[in-house]
Amino acid sequence: MKYAQGGGLTPQGQVERERVRLEAAERFARGEATAQVAAALRVGERQVRKWRQAWRDGGAEALRSKGPHSVERLSPAQWDSLVRELEQGPLAHGWSEDQCWTLGRIRVVIARRFHIGYTVQGVWHLLRRHGWSAQVPVRRALERDDAAVEVWKAEVWPRLKGPRRPVTPGSVSPTRPARA
Repeated sequence: MKYAQGGGLTPQGQVERERVRLEAAERFARGEATAQVAAALRVGERQVRKWRQAWRDGGAEALRSKGPHSVERLSPAQWDSLVRELEQGPLAHGWSEDQCWTLGRIRVVIARRFHIGYTVQGVWHLLRRHGWSAQVPVRRALERDDAAVEVWKAEVWPRLKGPRRPVTPGSVSPTRPARA
């Protein structure tokens, strides 16, 4: 199992990570090599070496989860409600300049809806913990005609592009002819 870049696991992800570490402890007890454990659990050998050292020092209990680094202040029901609010878009919440969610805007929605204060960084960690990522929206003109774009790509662009280069090799020298 590969872990998400930068951590930020959901509670279910934390349980799964702990399960993998405890399975590694069982494999250590059976005497399996580091490379075998890493391959079987799909983690890096360096991480397995760290787990093995912790296992030697404190047994399987040393590999148990110590809990989340920070306690999430939104309940699962509140998180679901927030997702529904975000799906409505920024316009539904009073931002008409553009249709992009920013961390600051999401922070304001959380404060208004649930009366819970988050920092901008806290909102970022909250979103990452639930599998959300920063995305840049595709900006397209409202007047865009997709059918006309497809016609242009299929008919006009090939004429403008011109013929392809010759398949036979050529020479860059003006005095020397190309070899066949």
